[in-house]
Formats: sequence, structure tokens, C-alpha cells
Amino acid sequence: MGLMKEFWDNEDGIGVVEIVLILVILIALIVIFKDKISTIISNAFSQIDDGAGTINDEITM
Repeated sequence: MGLMKEFWDNEDGIGVVEIVLILVILIALIVIFKDKISTIISNAFSQIDDGAGTINDEITM
């Protein structure tokens, strides 16, 4: 009976299990919203590129 109580009270592996569950949820969300994420990132880089061109044009003037 003492061995079962010791096993039940042992919490050494809980941190690893929690990290794995969080990673699984994050990966699932990335897979589900892959198209939206790629659209958002593409738009962000497009705006950055347009803004960088504007800054570059102002510097060369």
C-alpha cells in the first residue's frame, strides 16, 4: 500500500506532461489556422516592404 501512495504522491513528471500538452494544442491551432496565419504574415511583410521602400526613397532624396 505504501508503494501505491508513494507513486500517487510523486509529481516529478507533471511538468513534462503539461509542456507536451501545451505543444500539442499549439501545433493543432497552427494546423487549423494555417491559411489565416500565412495571410496575416504575408500582409505584414508586404506592409513592411512597402514602408521600407518609402523610407529608402526619402533617404536618397
